[in-house]
Amino acid sequence: MRADGLLLDIDGVLATSWRPLPGAVHALSALRSRGVPFRLVTNTSTHTSRDLAATLRDAGFDVAPTDIMTAVVATAAYLRRYHAGAKTFVLTDGDPGDDLDGVGLVEEPEAADVIVIGGASASFTYDTVNRVFRRVLAGTPLVGMHRNLYWKTDDGFELDGGAYLAAIERAAGAEATICGKPAPACFEAALAMLGMPAERAAMVGDDIVNDVLGAQAAGLTGVLVRTGKFREDDLREQGAGTPDVVLDSIADVPGWVRG
Repeated sequence: MRADGLLLDIDGVLATSWRPLPGAVHALSALRSRGVPFRLVTNTSTHTSRDLAATLRDAGFDVAPTDIMTAVVATAAYLRRYHAGAKTFVLTDGDPGDDLDGVGLVEEPEAADVIVIGGASASFTYDTVNRVFRRVLAGTPLVGMHRNLYWKTDDGFELDGGAYLAAIERAAGAEATICGKPAPACFEAALAMLGMPAERAAMVGDDIVNDVLGAQAAGLTGVLVRTGKFREDDLREQGAGTPDVVLDSIADVPGWVRG
């Protein structure tokens, strides 16, 4: 099983805490030198695409903003299409900045027509999350940048925004619209950037649910790497499916693509 083009996750695949994983810089360089098209598809909401590209370049990766699609970009596209002109409260880490261009932001959940949950951070206080819950309970539409439950940093595993999102959904009896991985629209948008149909592409990730199974549902080959948040239990616990390919790390991807 091979692929002509690749969608690559960033956190846990190329880098951890923005430091390159072993062999990652060389692997990306090898893919580019061999003419293998790729795009970076990430649920990271800490950086804008422009800042993320700069951070990755500082870490040694040869990437440009046009190589990257973040969950924030996907969320902005959804909001502009389905909630044009709406007042939007965004609870997330970092500063979405330019990636939310065209979205009308408000600073308080009580003023919002739409609630958006992104990556978790210290701003996810009980008071703020509870105010968001009350707004959603009253019928305000809920949007999630992604469903990531946790991620891995240098300090270990940490809760992500998907955990809070699930709690709000359960408590309010609501269902969020998801814009990043594993939403099919996210993979479709990334494939459009890649200029390739799903059957010719593969998604490489460390998250079996959001990266691999999500990609498979969209028609791509799902490649799981044993880095980042990967745990051996991932291969035994998922009842919905299994990866098409399991590799030790991104360093093995160029060889797999070459066949």
